[in-house]
Amino acid sequence: MRNAFADELTKIGKENEKVVMLSADIGNRLFDNYKEKNPERFYNCGVAEQNTIGLAAGLAMSGFRPIAYTITPFITTRVYQQIRIDLCYNNVPVIVVGVGSGLSYSELGPTHHSTEDITIMRTLPNMTVLCPADANEARGALRAALKHDGPVYFRLGKKNEPLFHKDVPKFEIGKPIVMTQGEDVCILSVGNILPEAMDASKLLKEKGVSAQVVSFHTVKPLNKDFLKKTFSKFKIVATLEEHNLKGGFGSAVAEWLIDEEKDYNSKLVRFGVKDMFFTIIGKQPFARKYFNIDSVSIAKRIIKVLK
Repeated sequence: MRNAFADELTKIGKENEKVVMLSADIGNRLFDNYKEKNPERFYNCGVAEQNTIGLAAGLAMSGFRPIAYTITPFITTRVYQQIRIDLCYNNVPVIVVGVGSGLSYSELGPTHHSTEDITIMRTLPNMTVLCPADANEARGALRAALKHDGPVYFRLGKKNEPLFHKDVPKFEIGKPIVMTQGEDVCILSVGNILPEAMDASKLLKEKGVSAQVVSFHTVKPLNKDFLKKTFSKFKIVATLEEHNLKGGFGSAVAEWLIDEEKDYNSKLVRFGVKDMFFTIIGKQPFARKYFNIDSVSIAKRIIKVLK
C-alpha cells in the first residue's frame, strides 16, 4: 500500500506544483522517484514530528498542499496538540499520513502499534478520516484528499496487502464501496483488514450465510444514509477494524445508532482490538488471531449470533 501511495504521489507531484512532501525521518528510498522529479518539494524533517506538523500548517496557509508522512503513532498520538491547533483549529488543507496502521508493525511492540488513532482523529472538528483498504483504494483516496479543502487523516497499512480492486476505483469521500453483495449479514470493514472480511464472507457462504462486504473507507464523515439502508436490510451488521473497540469505527456506528432513536431489526456486532497493550511479540496474522479479528473468528461469531 505504501509503495502505491509513493508512486501515485510522484504522478500527482508532476501534475500539481503545490504538492509538498514532508517526511519525518522515514521513507527516504520510498520517495526517491518523487525527490528526483521534485527535489525542491521534499523535506526530511527528521525525528521532529511536532515541527513537521507546524511546517505543514505554514505551507498550507501559504497556498501549498503539504503531506506529512511517517509511522502512524508518531504522526498522531505524539503530535496530537499540533494537529488539533495548527491544522484543525485553522482548518487548513494538510494530509496527515500514518503508515503501518493498526497492528501492521505488530512484531515491533506497542511503541509502533496504532490502535487509538481513529478515536483521537475523529473527535477533532474539521478533520476527515480516510482508511483505504488496498493499494488502488489508496491511490484514489490520495487524489480525493488533495481535492478536499480541510485537514485529512490518511490511514495506511504497510506493504504487500492483497489487491481487491483491479483498477483504481471511483473514490469519493464519504461513499463506501460495496465489495460483495449479500442478503443476511453486512460486514463494514475499515482499512487494510479487508482481506479478513472477504475471507470471512467465503466461510459464511459455506455455512449457507450470505454476507455483503463493504469497504467503509471514510470513518468521518459517516455516511448516515448508507447506514440507514444497511440497518434496515440486514439481520446482522458487523463493524470490523484493526483498532481499539473503544472510540473507533464501531463506536462511531453505535453512537449514530443511538442518536437515530429508531428501532432497527439489525443486530450490531463489533470486531476490534481489546482495550490493552499487545505485549506479545508476533506478526500481524498472529495478532489478528489473538484479538479474534481473523476471518475464522469473525465467521464463527457471526454464525453464533445468527443462531
